[in-house]
Amino acid sequence: MAYVLITYAIWFMSMTWLFAPILFNPSGFDWGKIVDDWKDWNKWIKQQGGIGIQQDKSWQSWWIEEQAHLLHCGITSRLIELLLSLRFFLYQLNFALTFHQFAPSKPHQKPSPENDNQNCPNLLDHKDWLSQPEVIRIFQNLKNPNFALPLFVQLSSRKDYKPNESLYTTIINKLALAKDFDGIETLMRRIKLERKCRLSDGFFRNVIKIYGHSAGRINKAIETLFDMPNYKCWPSVTTFNCVLNLLVSTKQFEVVHEVYMGASKLGVEIDACCLNIIIKGLCECGQIDAAFKVFDEFPEQKCKPNVRTFSTIMHGLCERGRVDEAFSLLDRMDMEGVEVDAIVFNILISGLRKQGRVNKGVELFDKIMLKGCNPNPGTYQEVLYCLLDAKRFCEAKSFMGKMIDKGINPSFESYKLVIQGFCVENLVEDVEWALTQMVGHGFVPKMGLWKQIVRCMLSDKHGIVLDVLLM
Repeated sequence: MAYVLITYAIWFMSMTWLFAPILFNPSGFDWGKIVDDWKDWNKWIKQQGGIGIQQDKSWQSWWIEEQAHLLHCGITSRLIELLLSLRFFLYQLNFALTFHQFAPSKPHQKPSPENDNQNCPNLLDHKDWLSQPEVIRIFQNLKNPNFALPLFVQLSSRKDYKPNESLYTTIINKLALAKDFDGIETLMRRIKLERKCRLSDGFFRNVIKIYGHSAGRINKAIETLFDMPNYKCWPSVTTFNCVLNLLVSTKQFEVVHEVYMGASKLGVEIDACCLNIIIKGLCECGQIDAAFKVFDEFPEQKCKPNVRTFSTIMHGLCERGRVDEAFSLLDRMDMEGVEVDAIVFNILISGLRKQGRVNKGVELFDKIMLKGCNPNPGTYQEVLYCLLDAKRFCEAKSFMGKMIDKGINPSFESYKLVIQGFCVENLVEDVEWALTQMVGHGFVPKMGLWKQIVRCMLSDKHGIVLDVLLM
């Protein structure tokens, strides 16, 4: 609104200048006239001036004629005309300085505490009433996020200071961008003391993510979670699970149980996602038996295990070579009414491959197809690795052809292994096929692989070395 009030006169004048020729010249709406005027203008602008060429035929002749009077006047007259011409520039300069007096300038260096007051926008001198959208827009437009906290201190001393959640969120995000995490802690303490507005669960979840992911202050994230009731806000199960997942991802397994036991104090109802995170943490630290105990707690917590629950335990079992126990969970999935997805089969096939039971892995893939389950690219890749580990290179070639037909690109390692296998078996045509597919999918063989390919070609009796070298 302030921008409109300041600039409406200039916009009105500009629109008048632009549309006056059309309003006072009805022929301006005639397309033929417009085309003719455009052609005449092009001729006028491109024509060089000179002796005998009129002003209406060349811009250069027009310019010379316009400036001809300066050749016959003194220095004083020229200075007066220069000053008169400068009045337009001075008017625009005055407008720019007036409009941008509150816009922060781009700092050339990181501001120090000594010059913060010099470079930070001054809201104390702003006489107009600042609405909440205007205040938020000022913080959002800050070029230097280091000014966020000093600017907030200025804002808090104004009479129109009425903070809300959006303003707090904007300031905290700016402080996080400046990596001023101590400033965030200072602001959070002030919010607790002021209690000017109610804050939502999403606000605290954002702060917790900043502490955990950007700042690496895991303890501060936990402290914020348990301090939420002091802000008159109780955490949701989503925020609670966010902290649990943060602890598991940072491998702080010993703290997970303590936070989990504090759910009742925070009034959080445990759900399946929460238990899945606990199971994931126990599996990653090798406590499979403890993970099964948590798994048995699902009925007690009035939760139903989902496919992620089973896949997490299966992955933990397969990582420790207990593949048969992982397969036994398939029957329990049927009993629980949980539908098996491609990720479960990927885990089982990968577990069989690590044990060297590649044939059983390929058989499992065939069963998947018969059951009508849609495998994903990871499933195809695991089966391809099984065939390569079993040195069934011809079958691997056929399987790779199926993958390519379905739009699934085999990995670089797959191409490398199949080419090496064909080279060992001296299958030159298959080497050429695999190399063509490999290059066609954007992979570049390394020098060691090229040496194997050339050695295979030179040892071939059919003499197609030249074709490969020219490929």
